[in-house]
Amino acid sequence: MTQPVDAGVAAVVLGLAEDQRARGWQVDLVCPPSGWLVEQARSRDIEVHPWPATRAPGPGLARETLRLRRILRELEPEVVHLHSSKAGLAGRLALRGGLPTLFQPHLWSFQTAGGPLRRICLRWEAFASRWTHQLVCVSDDELGAGRAAGVAAPAEVVCNGVDTERLHPAARAAARRRLGFPVTAPTAVCVGRLAHLKGQDQLLTAWPSVLAEVPDARLVLVGAGPLGQAWRDNHPVAGHPSVLWWGHGDRAADFYAAADVVVLPSRAEGMALVPLEAMACARPVVAFDVGGVRESVGDTGTVVPPGDLAALAEGITARLADPGLAAAEGRRARARAVNLFDHRRMAEQTATLAEKVAGEGAAAR
Repeated sequence: MTQPVDAGVAAVVLGLAEDQRARGWQVDLVCPPSGWLVEQARSRDIEVHPWPATRAPGPGLARETLRLRRILRELEPEVVHLHSSKAGLAGRLALRGGLPTLFQPHLWSFQTAGGPLRRICLRWEAFASRWTHQLVCVSDDELGAGRAAGVAAPAEVVCNGVDTERLHPAARAAARRRLGFPVTAPTAVCVGRLAHLKGQDQLLTAWPSVLAEVPDARLVLVGAGPLGQAWRDNHPVAGHPSVLWWGHGDRAADFYAAADVVVLPSRAEGMALVPLEAMACARPVVAFDVGGVRESVGDTGTVVPPGDLAALAEGITARLADPGLAAAEGRRARARAVNLFDHRRMAEQTATLAEKVAGEGAAAR
């Protein structure tokens, strides 16, 4: 079960569903009725059960929870895997521990909320531990944040993974020609939803410092989202000729291949897929030190203090100005992605946990 039907969470859900069906399991997907995930699941003959749900909690939560309860009563699953905060909220309210339940936050609700809502989220996540048979965290940082908040459910860290066969090193010049980019311009690429948490506004603010050192640099922003238009209209750097707003792009491998460096300016993450995808394509990463990033990147780029725009600009500049540094980090990045973050390892670990929880539930009955 998931509420997000696009971007990273959706990609993880689809990968796990495919793997589990290949194991001979019956897999049903419960999510909102349209979006990338629904299209991809149906094209693979994975059964989709529509669950109209908003991204944030609101007046419709009771209706969403009752709808989930009816769906689960019809499906009679042996185990339920809840992905992201909204499914974790409605799903655990609907089940109340009545079925073996895995919960995978993909970034805690209290890390995205502010003010009084944050306090409510903190209390909820600690309380809902009693209805969580297995917590699955995507990074050590995510697990640490949960434990600090009083989340006491049994937990394992299963780092995100990417398809290191589909995402692989490719020629930079050829990728740029396919995309219509200048072949020789030093290029930084940022892939992600245009939203506050993803922090592209911070990258834009840092960009003039990069241009001061590398005047012919280019910045490519790949993605769409709720703040895209506002940033394009109001950010003073948005209209600079060095900045390309690509919009939604479904050619991830080409964008990574075209980059000299990939930038992740997020304000918060569980463990982002973008650094792992860039690493699989042998590209260095410059990122803020938010959840899971240091664990992902290691020595294959640079991780700087959150919000330190000068350090972010310096990290980007160093790799645009020194192709040898970027290439050496890229080679280490590819090896690290293959050895530590291949999607098959993630799927195997998740399947083992699901089987364990299902077996414990059967024994209890």
